[in-house]
Amino acid sequence: MHIPAWLKIMALGMAALTLVACGGRTTIESDLGIDDAPDWVNEGTQAVDDDDGRLIQGVGTAPTMGDFSLQRSAADTRARAEIARVLASYIDATVADYTRYSDGQTDSDIEQNLRSETKQLLSGARIVGHWKNPENGNLYSFAELDMEAVEENLSVSKSLTGAFKQYYAERGEQTFQQLVEETR
Repeated sequence: MHIPAWLKIMALGMAALTLVACGGRTTIESDLGIDDAPDWVNEGTQAVDDDDGRLIQGVGTAPTMGDFSLQRSAADTRARAEIARVLASYIDATVADYTRYSDGQTDSDIEQNLRSETKQLLSGARIVGHWKNPENGNLYSFAELDMEAVEENLSVSKSLTGAFKQYYAERGEQTFQQLVEETR
């Protein structure tokens, strides 16, 4: 039975997101020290707050494969999975902070609704660059997720409570800054 390539890629992406959702504390691989590579390759996955905005940047890699489009797709999927991993850590921290803020009296559905919302938000992650290592043929993909778009979507979400939205509007920036520090 012939399975379309796009279906295989989508299944790979969903599997990666599922694995990422089960991950623990964010650990960032950085400063790879690859000569002549773009800075983003060596810096790795991170949250940044700079002149370009507040972004989660993900770097994914794929080894040489027989098919360049498959290699590129794998690297892109891994870069998006890195963003998902960091975003999951951010969501965990936000929910934990909100639980403390509300004296442990959170709506039991908030975390589930927030995770559901973030799956949609990940579709806003875009691939902004590629680099192929001439020494070994590994392909690196660089993806970004703009936190401004994330915050805008959360503010209009119908599945999140008004109290959580207010909390997030007041304290989301502080939680993001902590994430920036953790991923440096």
